[in-house]
Amino acid sequence: MDLKRHQSLIQQIYFKKDSKRGLPKTFNWLIEEIGELARAVRKSDKKRIAEEFADSLAWLLSVGSILGIDAEQAMKKYAHGCPKCHKKPCRCKEAANKKIRR
Repeated sequence: MDLKRHQSLIQQIYFKKDSKRGLPKTFNWLIEEIGELARAVRKSDKKRIAEEFADSLAWLLSVGSILGIDAEQAMKKYAHGCPKCHKKPCRCKEAANKKIRR
């Protein structure tokens, strides 16, 4: 299934509830799921990581739907490689002791 179909599926399942809840609260649910994913990664729990990854992606797609963002269109930003250096893999130099930014 492609990203567009995943977003459509999540929209069919949750859009009514999520849009009624509103963007701020739905976004908070996304952040909570990201936290659960982080905990699973720290514990190296592969099964849980996959589950929390799926939950995080579903909430992100739902937030995108509330905002009217087509996830597949948005990802075209990366269609030709890194948006900065345009390489695959990215060859941008990272500053020492700085957070990795995309």
